[in-house]
Amino acid sequence: MAAPRSIPTVPGSLPLLGHMVALLRDPLGLLRTLPAHGDLVRLRLGPVDAVLVCDPDLIFQVLRDDRTFDKGGPFFARLGEAVGDGLATCPHSRHRRQRRLVQPAFHPGRLPGYAEVMTGRIDAVTGSWRDGQILDVLPEMMTISVETTTAMIYSDALPGPVRRATLDDIGTVLAGAFRRMLTPPPLDRLPTPANRRYHRAITDLRTTLGGVVEDRRGDDTDRGDLLSALLASRDPGSGRGLTDEEIVDQAMTFLIAGTETTAAVLAWTMHLMAGRPDIEGRLHAEVDDVLGDRPATHAVLPELGMTGQIITEVLRLLPPAWLFTRTATADTRLGHADISKGTTMLCSPYVIHHRADLYPHPERFDPDRWSPERRTALPRGGFLPFSAGARKCIGDQFSLTEATLALATIAARWRLEPLPGQDDVRAALAATLRPRELRMRATARTARPASRSPSRRD
Repeated sequence: MAAPRSIPTVPGSLPLLGHMVALLRDPLGLLRTLPAHGDLVRLRLGPVDAVLVCDPDLIFQVLRDDRTFDKGGPFFARLGEAVGDGLATCPHSRHRRQRRLVQPAFHPGRLPGYAEVMTGRIDAVTGSWRDGQILDVLPEMMTISVETTTAMIYSDALPGPVRRATLDDIGTVLAGAFRRMLTPPPLDRLPTPANRRYHRAITDLRTTLGGVVEDRRGDDTDRGDLLSALLASRDPGSGRGLTDEEIVDQAMTFLIAGTETTAAVLAWTMHLMAGRPDIEGRLHAEVDDVLGDRPATHAVLPELGMTGQIITEVLRLLPPAWLFTRTATADTRLGHADISKGTTMLCSPYVIHHRADLYPHPERFDPDRWSPERRTALPRGGFLPFSAGARKCIGDQFSLTEATLALATIAARWRLEPLPGQDDVRAALAATLRPRELRMRATARTARPASRSPSRRD
């Protein structure tokens, strides 16, 4: 075995602050420079000395070995404050049991039913837009995502004010989790207005979900939603199911993790397509051909090839889960470097997705790189929008289905046109990589009848 090598520290570290200033000023610009310094590099986040993985094979090793590189570090500590001990935040020791109990809720056989609900909610939101309306794009996409995700969790309709409060609370929690990740103790415990809003939003969300779980307990009816599946699930070994608190933790995880991530992908998609009328034209041609004036449903997903390529390319170019942490639970070796127990590991799909040796012209928005003719084999760890290994996002197919149906529905009905001054939309520094202040004008399209036989979609 080769002698261990030291891990280089990224230039520009400041006393006490480390690389925080550079990360706050231009996080994506900083991340793009890191592979030039090595496969593993050190970043200093205030008092935290972290190792960021820049190599696809090494990041795959980290994500695959969830015993040695367990969930932990500043990001998951803060996320755990919000969602509790759910599937996304629980340690390795509790993950296998939770995964077995939650997996039935994401069985492929349930996806068409979820998609039917998605279609109705997406249609309702996009059908409420007006020709010429100026849309604040991310909140509109959040509305779509919250509507579909809450309907997937519990099919009972929430009153309008509760839905709007849920939307606000999710935004507060996501913004607060990332802010608190970068806030050293004891400052994170100060009773500031932001901290009070953050904790109040968590309490309100858990109260809403807890009330629904309590109402459903003892009802054996399968309503086709995630809550029904979670209530019915039993561990094959012990025969025990999830407690009410565990179900709330899982529901909080899906609500927080499954809303802004999908909304961010859709918002970035609208922005990127506005700069590529050629891509937008091909998308419109596809949805006109496949859908006509019919709704986008689960049955037509195989025919929406271009739509899927666009979503995949946005996930590569601007992955919502752009930066997350792991913690080394033992002294270990990674590549040619020794990693000490307790080391905070930083994993960034954004870094991997912008390597020019994996993706030629990585800054270019090019959905055709995912076409059957051009798609090439990637190394393990080369494409990580949903992480990898045993901790890969359990709802990846749900999210892809929702995003594809939403994009197809929007493209069939609308063109979203940029407003003056919206050419250079920057990313907001938050737990999810999302656009800041993206406003666009909705212009109605007139769909032509589908040229394909309806029987192919029935």
